[in-house]
Amino acid sequence: MTKLSVNINKIATLRNARGGNVPDLLKVATDIQKFGGQGITIHPRPDERHIRYQDARDLKSIVTTEYNIEGNPQHNFIDLVLECKPDQVTLVPDAIGAITSSAGWDTIKNQSYLAEVIQEFQRNGIRTSIFVDPINEMIEGAKKTGTDRIELYTEAFAHQYALGNENGIEPYVKASVLANQLDLGINAGHDLSLDNVKFFKQNIPGLLEVSIGHALISEAIYLGLDNVVNMYLQKLK
Repeated sequence: MTKLSVNINKIATLRNARGGNVPDLLKVATDIQKFGGQGITIHPRPDERHIRYQDARDLKSIVTTEYNIEGNPQHNFIDLVLECKPDQVTLVPDAIGAITSSAGWDTIKNQSYLAEVIQEFQRNGIRTSIFVDPINEMIEGAKKTGTDRIELYTEAFAHQYALGNENGIEPYVKASVLANQLDLGINAGHDLSLDNVKFFKQNIPGLLEVSIGHALISEAIYLGLDNVVNMYLQKLK
């Protein structure tokens, strides 16, 4: 079964809108795990507009499944990850001020930089994953960085699938076959939803984990968080 890691950034966005502690981020993380979620993902950004750095510290004792911290490996982020020691760190090439992630790494141009950062995390017992587009050259470049896993950036797939074009999965299938040959673990995320996640999972060989936040929390507004978590788990079996 492909694991479901729930990104709780949107819970923090809602909390921060009123300046208090409603909804309680730590309670939501606890409940998601109680409902069956197999991991918690956060993506703190430098302006702390949703997840705060202190949230990352506070969640360390709350997450009993898999703790995944995403972000651009700038100095403050690296220090935070080394302090929190999550199960997994996912490196994402976000520009400062970006609304959301919009591209994977150029693993060829950034190979030496990524390799250095990855080695530091691995020395501290943290599994690494890097955000990549489904391009074979980028997968091969990822392997050369020494990363444990890749996370396939799935926005293009989700867009094509919504248009009725199931062939949009093809680059992801090819990238996954290559990743399996290179002994790279495969994660995926961005715009996966209840509408498309089952099709994606059925077509991607060796898919270990999906990280889903925006769609899942939006769907939960209508359907309830417990219900939505378990709907995803059924589709990922």
